[in-house]
Amino acid sequence: MGRIIAFLYGVISYVIFLVSFLAAIGFVGNLILPRTIDAGGAEASFGMALLINAALLGLFAVQHMIMARVKFKEWWTKIVPISVGRSTFVLFSSLILILLFWEWRPMPGLIWNVEHPAGYLILQALFWIGWVIVLLSTFMINHFDLFGLRQVYLNLRGEELKHVEFKTSGLYKFIRHPVMAGFIIAFWATPVMTVGHLIFALATTGFILISLQLEERDLVAAIGEDYQNYQKSTRMFLPFPKSGQEVGSGE
Repeated sequence: MGRIIAFLYGVISYVIFLVSFLAAIGFVGNLILPRTIDAGGAEASFGMALLINAALLGLFAVQHMIMARVKFKEWWTKIVPISVGRSTFVLFSSLILILLFWEWRPMPGLIWNVEHPAGYLILQALFWIGWVIVLLSTFMINHFDLFGLRQVYLNLRGEELKHVEFKTSGLYKFIRHPVMAGFIIAFWATPVMTVGHLIFALATTGFILISLQLEERDLVAAIGEDYQNYQKSTRMFLPFPKSGQEVGSGE
């Protein structure tokens, strides 16, 4: 019974993640949702909107950076079974994102407005390309492990949970962090950049750059020389080989 409950918990957490992912597209792109980055939220003065939005972004950053660390995971698995550890992280992250989308206060001051049809279409295309890169990149490693489904499925079958083997396939042959590269593209590619959108893009980009430093430190500790070689041969975001190296060669 415990394995069935853990599996259902993992599935529910994954469904909530899917909701938050789709909501993120609608929120950032000002699509469909009743509340988006530029419309629909409760009215607030500039100072109050800045304070609330900063608090929401800070909450996500703190939760994500703490729960993603190895020492926290070691402590956390003493309370939460290892089979649902990833699902719990995904659930917390998704719920905080949904809270951010719902409580965000629009800040409508205009930074830029691209009205030329060609420029507008290019930026819209880049927005969607960014989200496609994010989604496809998760499957290039192990989508279901990344979001906790693999762990609860193996637990349901009574099989031993083993770490996914480190590999560089697809976009990972060219850049080390295609998921985050996709997010950065999606957050910045907009024909209409408001103050609120700019603050969101700056904050999330800064968070990504800082969190990746911590993540790579953990990856080096866990994987060792193979990841260090990967760092030497492959750039974080730019799909160009480092001097004297072949892309993804690991040498």
